[in-house]
Amino acid sequence: MANKFQKDKMVPFPSQAIIPERDLYKRPILETRHLGIDFGGLTAVDDFNIVIGRTEISGLIGPNGAGKTTVFNLLTKVYQPSRGTILLDGKDTHGMNTSSVSAAGIARTFQNIRLFNNLTVEDNVKLGLHNHINYGMAGGILRLPKYWREEKLAHEKAMDLLSIFDMQDLADHKAGSLPYGAQRRLEIVRALGTDPSLLLLDEPAAGMNPSETAELMENIIKIRDTFHIAIMLIEHDMNLVMGICEGIAVLNFGRIIAKGTPAEIQSNPMVIEAYLGRKKED
Repeated sequence: MANKFQKDKMVPFPSQAIIPERDLYKRPILETRHLGIDFGGLTAVDDFNIVIGRTEISGLIGPNGAGKTTVFNLLTKVYQPSRGTILLDGKDTHGMNTSSVSAAGIARTFQNIRLFNNLTVEDNVKLGLHNHINYGMAGGILRLPKYWREEKLAHEKAMDLLSIFDMQDLADHKAGSLPYGAQRRLEIVRALGTDPSLLLLDEPAAGMNPSETAELMENIIKIRDTFHIAIMLIEHDMNLVMGICEGIAVLNFGRIIAKGTPAEIQSNPMVIEAYLGRKKED
């Protein structure tokens, strides 16, 4: 059956990478070179090299414990790398912390939902808009005119973002009262509030049923096309990964063992062995 999610042709890029053809003459949004981290005497990620096009939907897959979330923590500076380079839109992120990386254009969601359950849906989204709020502490305390102007703009932006997932009618609900799938969607909306150029999704389909996952796939495409950003996701649902990802990297024991298109990854014997184990000899 034909894939309804249309993908661009993947073409060679310098450094032995492939990116979508539409991104070929644009600077990659992300490039890592020999990225690695050690915890004590244990190497968790080593020689991680990847290039992501400016509007690419990319997948990072691998068995449990392969180091996928550690890679996201490195990219967002939750962990500082032991070695290697991270270039975001051509700029070296060395010395940046989590706040400065967020301001520079990387947003993420987490394996475990991290919402402010007692705040409203709208207020959770507004927290993601913090990079764009321009009134100071005095303005907020004294409720000066600039405060009300900025609050009006934040409300309008939050409602626009919620409309992506048709959640605007839930704006006044407590975040903790939402069903699981809606909480997942709210996390993505909040991340979009930071106006990222690269959105990292850590197992966005976890806990979703097939219909919710299908809707998520459509919305990821919609987000990419609406905001013209790159999206990199960690996911165990192979139907989702193979359905929408254009380039895929496979991690095992902290190292990339394969990179390629979905078709190439599905037929790669090293990938099959990493997931299914080595076939016993007769």
